[in-house]
Amino acid sequence: MTRRTRLRAVLFDMDGTLVQTEEYWGEAMFELAARLGGRMSDEARARTVGTSMRTSMRILYADLGVVRTEEQLDADGDWVETRTAELMSAGIPWLPGAADLLRAVDAAGLRSALVTTTPRRVADLVLASIRADLGGDPFDVTVCGDEVAARKPDPAPYVKAMAALGVEPDECVVVEDSQVGIASGLAAGAAVLGVPAMQAVAPAPGLTLRDGLAGVGLPELAEVLETASALADDRAAG
Repeated sequence: MTRRTRLRAVLFDMDGTLVQTEEYWGEAMFELAARLGGRMSDEARARTVGTSMRTSMRILYADLGVVRTEEQLDADGDWVETRTAELMSAGIPWLPGAADLLRAVDAAGLRSALVTTTPRRVADLVLASIRADLGGDPFDVTVCGDEVAARKPDPAPYVKAMAALGVEPDECVVVEDSQVGIASGLAAGAAVLGVPAMQAVAPAPGLTLRDGLAGVGLPELAEVLETASALADDRAAG
């Protein structure tokens, strides 16, 4: 028997999904690389998208061929976060379609969450900009990278957000741009709308890929959920 699915919640990534802040993170990491006496390759930068700061630092070190202590890694990560926050003061631009989608989700009375690997102290800067632009807070729940035991691609961030929203995974659509974020949403059991920009993402069961959020509304989100649900039914029957 085919289940009837009902979309109850939408869970959003932040950097590179809703707002165009990945450039700030990249600029800060390129500056750190210069401080360490080298240049981070574009390929290495792309691999850091969506990852934790510790993972990003290890990718940068490997790319530069430098060795740093754990204490230096922590200090470098703090420097990148602080520098990124400084760069954000120039403005935090929306990605096309993102603000309209948040408004549509809110107007429909759906539950919503922001689930980001970005630490709270930096995420709050972006959240303040989002709230100012939209005239209120579009999220019922926010989960930041320093508030979970494990970060994306582990499902923990999305599992925590779903529990806080009081929804089941098969009632949710996750909206993500990065490989690790998409993997996290799928591992948490949700249908995922992937809008990759800086990384190539391979097709996967439960994943719908689009070029961006322009033109995405509630019907498109419902279709993402229905497609994933139908595939899950087919796999269970087979």
